[in-house]
Parts: sequence; structure tokens; C-alpha cells
Amino acid sequence: MLLEFNLNFFLIFTLISLLITFFISKYSKSLFSGSLLDRDFLKPQAFHKIPTARAGGIAVLLLLNLFILFYFLKFNVFLKDYFVISFALFFLGFLDDLKIKINPDVRLILMILILLFSIEIFSIQITKTGLEYLDFCLENKIFQLFFVLLCFLFIINGANLIDGYNGLLTIHFIAITFILSGINLINQHYNFLLILMSQIIIMFSFLFFNFPKAKIFLGDSGSYLCGSLICLNTIKTHQLNPEVSPFFYSSILFYLFYEVFFSFIRKSIKKKSPLEPDKSHLHMLLYQSIEKLKKFKDSNYIVSCVINLTYFILIFPLLYFQENWLFCRYYFFFLLFFYTTTYYFLLRSKKI
Repeated sequence: MLLEFNLNFFLIFTLISLLITFFISKYSKSLFSGSLLDRDFLKPQAFHKIPTARAGGIAVLLLLNLFILFYFLKFNVFLKDYFVISFALFFLGFLDDLKIKINPDVRLILMILILLFSIEIFSIQITKTGLEYLDFCLENKIFQLFFVLLCFLFIINGANLIDGYNGLLTIHFIAITFILSGINLINQHYNFLLILMSQIIIMFSFLFFNFPKAKIFLGDSGSYLCGSLICLNTIKTHQLNPEVSPFFYSSILFYLFYEVFFSFIRKSIKKKSPLEPDKSHLHMLLYQSIEKLKKFKDSNYIVSCVINLTYFILIFPLLYFQENWLFCRYYFFFLLFFYTTTYYFLLRSKKI
């Protein structure tokens, strides 16, 4: 049996992941003299009522590096891109988790510099988009660099925006990575499949302590880390499976991408800073609508279930047409239309 499907490895790694996450969850309140405890109950995205440690990113990073070590020992291949990008973005978010306040503009600039360095050093490229003119522009090295940068920025910040409700980002991460795993399994890219499956195990282990009741949060460090992994996983899957429509990949990332894009436009129209948080994101409006029903108490985890279940239903048709470039292109724009109409329906319901 191939190592990639060695159930013994996956079982051992699962047990290790659960154990490490358990200890971090148990002792996270005392880490860094309690600096990781989130006691800010008044911020727009807050819903928790007791101090909860933003230490999930530590568990994810430790387990990811443990897997990178295993991968190196087994295949003599060091996953430099995963190591550098995940650690750098984790550290950037971890400063905020430690309550070391950084101006949002400065944080964005630092993120851009980290990503530009990583994209250039590791030659991370997107060569096909499904749009001829854009593909032609991507032949220019400078344009290519900034296009990939934008992709990372949208997904990382999208992950950070939806993080906060129990399980929302984690389940979404698992869903996307599971879809990418299926593509690589079918096309027999087993070594890369091993990388993806390890991440699913890591995030399931965290989910066990975050859903439905949260004993630990991902924090900015965890959401930045997850966003970078999603983007890197998708780009590598695209490179390994060029027959799959680029718009298929755009579609499975539509929620993270459009959450940032739509929020930027919405706040700009209202003359608000796009970098400042508010209470008008889709998942927050859905939370307010569910709370009106008065059947659910502390219903943030219900929001995670509803959004991710809806995501699965919407993405399901694409799985059968992933190589149909025309269908995937039009379906991508349908998904954006669906998000927009749902948003304004919830916004109108809020005002009634």
C-alpha cells in the first residue's frame, strides 16, 4: 500500500493533532501571561461572553511544521514555501493576538511585503485564468507578480473576515481542501494529496475544540495562516491539474474572495475605511436574522452550519463540470449574484 494512503500514518497524526490541540486549549489561558485571552466583548465581530484564548493558530502552526518535518524525513523534500509563508503570516497575526496593536495600514503593507517576497522567491505563478486577455497580461512578470499578490490578499483577508463565528472558517477550510483533495486523488497526485489530507486532519482537530462551543479561537494568527494555506493549496492544485477550469478554482473560493471585494465596495460607498471592522458582513446579518427567531441561543455556530451547507449545495454542480470552462465561468458569476441578492435580502429583513 502506498504511503499516501497509509491509514496508520493518518491515525497516528490524528491522535497527535488532537493531543497537541488539547494541551494548547487547556493551558492557553496562561500562555504569555494571559495576553492571548480575548476579553473585548464590545468589538463589532464579538459574540462570546467569557474570555477565550486566541491560541488556535499556535496549534495549527505547530502541527503543520510537524508534518513538514515528517514529509522531509520521508521524501527528502523540504516544503519551503509552506514553511516560510505560514510562519511569516502567522507571526504577523500573532502580534495582534498578543494585543500588540499595529496600524491597519502598516499591517497591510507588511503583509504585502511578506507576500511579494514569497511569491518571487518560490516562483508562485498563475498562468491560466480562462480569460484570454488576462492570460496575455500574465506573461508580463510584473503583472504576474501583482496578480498573484492580489489573489493571496483577497483570500487571506477573506479568511480573517469570516473568522469569529464558531467553526465558520474552519469548516470552510476543510470543505475547500476536501474538494482540492478529490481533484488530486482522481489525477493521482498522491504526494500533494498527503499534504492536503494532513491539513484536513489538523483543522478537524482544532474544530473539535472550537465547535459548537468554543474553548479556543483561531485568532488573527490562525486566520492569516489558514488563508495563506487555502491560496497556496489552490494555486498548486491548479498547476498540477491544468485541465480543470480556472473559474472552477475561482468558484470554490468565491465566498472568501467576494466577502472582501463586496465589503470594500460597500464601505467605500458609505465613505468608511475598508480596513475597519463593522457589523454588516453577510454572516453577521444572518446571525441577526436567526436571533430574531428566538429559537436558538448563542446561535453563531448555526450560522456556520447554514453558510457552509449552502456553500456545499452551490458548489456541488461544479464538481461534475469542473473541466467545462464555459460553464464554470458563468457559474462563477451566478455565485456572486447569489451572494449579493442574499446579502440585500438579509439587510432588508433586518430593517423590517
